[in-house]
Amino acid sequence: MKWTDSRQIAEALYDSHGDSIDPKTVRFTQLRDLILALPEFDDDPARCGEKILEAVQQAWIDEAE
Repeated sequence: MKWTDSRQIAEALYDSHGDSIDPKTVRFTQLRDLILALPEFDDDPARCGEKILEAVQQAWIDEAE
């Protein structure tokens, strides 16, 4: 997965942390670390930005609901 795969990232985060983390309360620094820790994720950490994290967080919220 790459940073542009916000829906796939959100699904992976939901599968990994759906019962333990509320996506509405995740800080962007924590979200970035969670994404980088996903085994399927393979992209340059420096390419991450606030808009990408917002998109992932919103997709994760949608997935959780």
